[in-house]
Amino acid sequence: MSRRILTIGHSYAVAVNRRLAQELAVRGDWEVTVAAPRRFRGDFRSYELCRESGEAYTLEAVTAHVTQPVHLMFYGRRLRELLQRPWDLVHCWEEPYVAAAAQVAAWTPASVPLVFATFQNIAKQYPPPFRWIERRTLARADGIVAFGRTTRDVLVTRNPAPARVRIIPPGVDTEKFSVDAGARAQIKRSLGWTDDVPVVGFLGRFVSEKGLMWLTHVLDALSCDWRALFIGSGPLESELRRWSGRYRGRVEIATAVRHDDVPRWLNAMDVLCAPSMTTPRWREQFGRMLIEAFACGVPVAASSSGEMPHVVGDAGIVLPEEDVDAWRRALTDLLRNDDERRRLAVRGRARAVSVYDWSSVAAQHAAFFEEILAERVPMAVSA
Repeated sequence: MSRRILTIGHSYAVAVNRRLAQELAVRGDWEVTVAAPRRFRGDFRSYELCRESGEAYTLEAVTAHVTQPVHLMFYGRRLRELLQRPWDLVHCWEEPYVAAAAQVAAWTPASVPLVFATFQNIAKQYPPPFRWIERRTLARADGIVAFGRTTRDVLVTRNPAPARVRIIPPGVDTEKFSVDAGARAQIKRSLGWTDDVPVVGFLGRFVSEKGLMWLTHVLDALSCDWRALFIGSGPLESELRRWSGRYRGRVEIATAVRHDDVPRWLNAMDVLCAPSMTTPRWREQFGRMLIEAFACGVPVAASSSGEMPHVVGDAGIVLPEEDVDAWRRALTDLLRNDDERRRLAVRGRARAVSVYDWSSVAAQHAAFFEEILAERVPMAVSA
C-alpha cells in the first residue's frame, strides 16, 4: 500500500519546481499530494498555478497572502484543512524561519512526521519573531533536508541537537538538459555567430551578488578572442547593456528565454561562468545553473562562494572570488584549449547523471522519509 505524503511550498506555483513530487509519485511507493499557491508574486513577476499534462500527483491550490517579502507570507485556511487529512508524512519546502513554516509546524498533527527543507547556509541572527519561529519549527521537525554541505554545517552550528538531517541536492532533468549539437548550431546561427570563436556564458539573475558586472571586467581583460552570452533578467540589465555597446556583435543579452528553452541556449556556450560574490548576508546557496550546464556538457568555471565548490567537485574549475587575474588566466587557457573543454564537458555530464539526476534525488528523499517513518527519534546528523 502506498504511503500518503503532502508536500507544501510556495515555489510549487511554478510547474518545473514540482519535479521532485512527480518523481516520488512515479516511483509508485508514495501517493503524493502537492499544496501550491493559486497565485504567487515573485521577485520579478507573478505566477498563476497551472496544471501540467502527465502529472502523477494530486495538485491542491491554496491561498497564499503577502507573498513579498516571502518571509512574511502566510497560507489561508485551505492548507489547514488539508493538513488534517490522514497523511503518513508532511514535507514542507519553506525555510524554517518564515511565517509559513510556523503555520505548517503548528497545523501538522503531532502524530504525523514533519520534514522541512532548507537552503540557508549563513548563520544569520534573525530578529524576533523570526528567531522564535525558527526555534519552534526546528523543534517540531522530525527531519530536515539540507540542500548542501554548507547548509548542513549551519544547521548543526545553530542547533546543537537538531532533528535528523540529510544532505540531498536539488536535481536536474538530464534528458531535457543534454548535449545538443543541433540546438547549438541553431542558436549561434540566429545570433550571427557562424565562426568558431568560443562563447563565454552567464545564466542567472542580473544582480550584483551574482558577479554579473564583475564578470564584464574579466572579459575586458581577456587576451584571446571571445563572445559572451548573458541569459537572465534583473535590475542590472541596463548597466549590462551599456557595457555591451563596446562589443557590438560579440555580446548577446537574452532576457526572455523561457525555462524550457534554457537547454538550447546553454548548448551555445563553450564555458559557463558563475562568479558569485559572497556578502555579509549572502553566499551562493547551491547554483542550479551549474548542474544544468553540466547536463548540457558545458564546462563550468565557478567562484568559491558558498556551496559551489561542493557542487562542482572535480568536474569543473573553481576560482577565487573577485580575483580578476586568476579568472583571466583560467578563462584564457580554457578558451584556447579545445581538448580541455571537451574533457570537462565529459566529466560534467557524468556528474550530472550520477549525482544530480532527478531520479537519484527522488530516491534519496524517499529513503530519508522511510527512515523517519521507521524511527521518529532525533538522531545524530548524517551526510
